[in-house]
Amino acid sequence: MIPILIAIGAILLDLVLGDPRTKFHPTAWVGTLIAKVIPFAKSTNPKIEKIGGIIITISITGLVALLLVLFEIISSVDDFILTVSMIVIGSILLKTTIAIRGLELYGKQVMDSINQNNLEQAKDRLAELVKRNTKQLDKNHIVSGVLESTSENIVDGVTGPLFYFGLFGLPGAFVYRTINTFDSMIGYKNSIFSNIGWFAANSDKIINFVPARITGYVMVLAAMIIGADWKGALCTIKNDAKNTSSPNAGIPMAAMAGALQTKFEKIDHYSLGSGTTDLGFDHFKSAIKLMKVTCILFCGIVTIPSIVLLSYVGWWIHV
Repeated sequence: MIPILIAIGAILLDLVLGDPRTKFHPTAWVGTLIAKVIPFAKSTNPKIEKIGGIIITISITGLVALLLVLFEIISSVDDFILTVSMIVIGSILLKTTIAIRGLELYGKQVMDSINQNNLEQAKDRLAELVKRNTKQLDKNHIVSGVLESTSENIVDGVTGPLFYFGLFGLPGAFVYRTINTFDSMIGYKNSIFSNIGWFAANSDKIINFVPARITGYVMVLAAMIIGADWKGALCTIKNDAKNTSSPNAGIPMAAMAGALQTKFEKIDHYSLGSGTTDLGFDHFKSAIKLMKVTCILFCGIVTIPSIVLLSYVGWWIHV
């Protein structure tokens, strides 16, 4: 029951408290560390840059895993008060790897700017969420960007960490979050990061392969529960998920587009869905509702059963 309580506690903490930006957040620590060591991997030799990127990614990820394994060893002492304390601490730690409220907050900031007819501010805020030039976007493409970001980050920000927590406990969730942080910082195909970030970007693709696909179909179930177009979600996954350059991101985005009967479009890159392109705040509210139900369902039908099954066979490491 202890790891199950940690998973439930983490979700409740996130839904109630959100994800305040602070320099003491573990992801912020990892990001700061990455930013400090990446310059040491720079070289005029592409092969050396790749090797440097591999060493840095493995070293920092390994350090994070070691710290969390040590925490689990220390917290395995059979003492009631310590156990209760570790459930609380474990819930707080796992909560730092997920961001349900954060996805809602950052998307709402863009939507609020649109509602105030401040498209320039909306474009600037959207630029913090997506990897695209937002300067020339109209209102509908801005809203599309918000919905795309929300759906894609269901995996990165919630179900991915929960998936690996279900398999490997807190070390699994934090290793996932660390690799994801590497990818968001250096996983770009440009002259600066194409070599240094090569290993991190490909590692991120690998670790997201399974949770992205499970999440897509959990979203279909969530759409059914909230009365959205679950058949459309299923159909759009089948027809359009492969339209994105990422082998994983298109799945939750296609599910969202189909469920909301909309069409998402990143100009000159992809389109997902065949519904309306006239997007507004109601679509955002529906997207957030779908996202929250998906996250709760994922914990209930993927994370918790994984813990129970693997605990039964003696694999799962936990408090």
